[in-house]
Amino acid sequence: MIVLNLSCDREHLFEGWFASSDAFEVQQERGQLSCPTCGSSVITRRPSAPYVNTGAAAPAPAAPGAAQSSSPVASPTEPGTAPTPEVLATALAMLRRIGKASEDVGERFAEEARRIHYGDSEARNIKGQATRDDVGELIDEGIMVLPLPADEDLH
Repeated sequence: MIVLNLSCDREHLFEGWFASSDAFEVQQERGQLSCPTCGSSVITRRPSAPYVNTGAAAPAPAAPGAAQSSSPVASPTEPGTAPTPEVLATALAMLRRIGKASEDVGERFAEEARRIHYGDSEARNIKGQATRDDVGELIDEGIMVLPLPADEDLH
């Protein structure tokens, strides 16, 4: 997964998450990209440092002279180490919120994800079941999917 800095012809800046640089190019050529602020489909890639989403959050640099927060914050783990209980609890809470806010389309997940991506169905959060091959094909098409554990594994 890569994160690209993008902008529209009205200079609204935003990020786009793609399976690869090629996936960005394909979606741009097909006119599948639009600005989340104004809806413009004239999207350009902005200069940015390479960033690959590995799943681990990078610590935010502290501003000089900034006061430290008194509330505990779960810090990211180093690559190759086990996440802390706080990080796991935060991730689990996020997954539960996503699951509750998503429509369960069951075994039609891959089909419905494509329909949404290509504009044949209304955009909405969905969840369901898909085979490993289905997930790979969706990602190859530039369709963002996030494999998650089954609902019962999130309790």
